[in-house]
Amino acid sequence: MPWVVGIDEAGYGPNLGPLVQAAVAVRLPDDDPAGWDSLKAVVRRAGGRWNRDSRLVIDDSKRVYHGDNALGRLERGVLSWYGFGGLTIADLIARIGLANALPDTHLEPWFVPDTRLERHDKAVAQPDFAAHGVELGPVVANVVHPPRFNKLVTAAGSKAVVLALGLVELLRHVLANTPGDDELRILCDKQGGRNFYAPLLQEAFPDGFVCAEVERMDESRYRVEHLSRRVEIRFTPRADAGSVAVALASMTCKYLREICMVQFNEFWAKRVPGLKETAGYPVDALRFLADIRAALLATGIGEEAIWRVK
Repeated sequence: MPWVVGIDEAGYGPNLGPLVQAAVAVRLPDDDPAGWDSLKAVVRRAGGRWNRDSRLVIDDSKRVYHGDNALGRLERGVLSWYGFGGLTIADLIARIGLANALPDTHLEPWFVPDTRLERHDKAVAQPDFAAHGVELGPVVANVVHPPRFNKLVTAAGSKAVVLALGLVELLRHVLANTPGDDELRILCDKQGGRNFYAPLLQEAFPDGFVCAEVERMDESRYRVEHLSRRVEIRFTPRADAGSVAVALASMTCKYLREICMVQFNEFWAKRVPGLKETAGYPVDALRFLADIRAALLATGIGEEAIWRVK
């Protein structure tokens, strides 16, 4: 059975808060590479009556994170899938983040590491995946806060480099940490709208030889030869809609970003009475920055520490 690896990002567009990328590996039956049929007894897509179906809701994060208790829906799905009950935010970042994720997050002035998760909804019992012919593999996240984001963008002159470097790190981690020698089928959303990924993938797999099979707007597909296992990588628009692995990656990075934004908003709300929270996206981010400017000066936190340059 192949390992299907989903990769997605959350927070590429905002001016406030972190960019988060995640990779999730799931071993799936050969005849069900998307995973939805194998998992239909324990997993369902978003939509319908949320309170009348006990299965985990796994889907593109945009379909899960909306309406009342949006963060609770993300929280329940992510924590229950991985069996992550009873953790703090620092525990979660330490468990799934790349090496720099937790140290960088500790430098954020808003960070309260011992904050318990399950503030918005409770995790439920982790499904018995083995009973459905499914095995969980590694999950890893790249968390880039504004100081590191700005440093990378300033050096390269483009914010696309932040996505590219994160993708390389995630791919290297997946190759090194996914058990066995079964095939890796890596599914990614299009990264920053580009169509050509061969040089980037060659950097991620320096011991292999990257061969481009298709490079179009609707799909860019590659195979990597001369490695110890077969590796195929596909980049498609809206990949999260077609695969349980990419949907999980979408939900995981969105959840990590949003729990960081909860702490970010709480930090500034304590210093600015009546402050309206922000999701960090352009226009509203400018409003928020204007509202907290006096508090920024009072705390001695520089604007560059919270505002992403692009």
